Amino acid sequence: MGTTMELVILGSAGGPQPHPGKAAPATAVVVDGDIHVIDCGNGVGRQIVSAGLELTDLRSVLVTHHHVDHNADLGALVHLAWTAARCEPVDVYGPAPLESMIKQYLELNEPDIGHRESLGRPALAGVFRPHEVSGPGTVHEADGVRISAAVATHPPMPSFSYRVDTHGRSVVVSGDTARCDEVVELSRGAGVLVHEAYSPDHLAEFMAGSNTKIERLRQHFARAHTSAEDAGRVAAEAGVRTLVLWHLIPWQLSDEEYAAQAARTFDGEIVVAHDLQRIPV
Repeated sequence: MGTTMELVILGSAGGPQPHPGKAAPATAVVVDGDIHVIDCGNGVGRQIVSAGLELTDLRSVLVTHHHVDHNADLGALVHLAWTAARCEPVDVYGPAPLESMIKQYLELNEPDIGHRESLGRPALAGVFRPHEVSGPGTVHEADGVRISAAVATHPPMPSFSYRVDTHGRSVVVSGDTARCDEVVELSRGAGVLVHEAYSPDHLAEFMAGSNTKIERLRQHFARAHTSAEDAGRVAAEAGVRTLVLWHLIPWQLSDEEYAAQAARTFDGEIVVAHDLQRIPV
């Protein structure tokens, strides 16, 4: 039986505010049943089981950067996998201060952890296996799966994009980034590129109810995020087969509008991400 690889969209919205029907940013790359989660927005554990996956199959967690919509449930995800009977270590990758964040999470939740350990569970601290990512290159290689990182452009936050390869199949997840050569190179020849996308003409919709000044937000997006049209450019330059538009801002915009913006610059397959969507690779 050959290797299977599947992309599962766990959360497709962008930004920290909860949205009806759109969960916070998270994706799963499933290789022969092993789950590699990239980003851990709020509710990621529930999204995993809603997708029909098992928390006990969690193999690794990769955090692109430390904005709350991407890391809110980092500790909780491994914690929940442990309560579901995951005893083997889960490799956790991300930029500093990843190790101290996990240590603080364990300290903060000691009342719960200590009680559960007193009932005979193995130590939760031993399930977390943190690795701080400080630069580009291979970060994980085991069981026929190689995961590589590239430095993304998301000032002022250190941020990484990740590529998962196995037996000639590949998925790249951009995380948050402006259009940059590093992500193009990481994505070169990939089967699927999951790339953030926003619509510059519709940022005011995203701002509804926010306490952020619109002009400052526009400036931030211009230097730290990628429009749907530029996501198409990245996909075209990298020669990917399928572009998945994800981390959608604003989430209210139609699939047709997002796809049309990306199609100005990319003539391959374009998918607009939806929560719990499954995409074979």
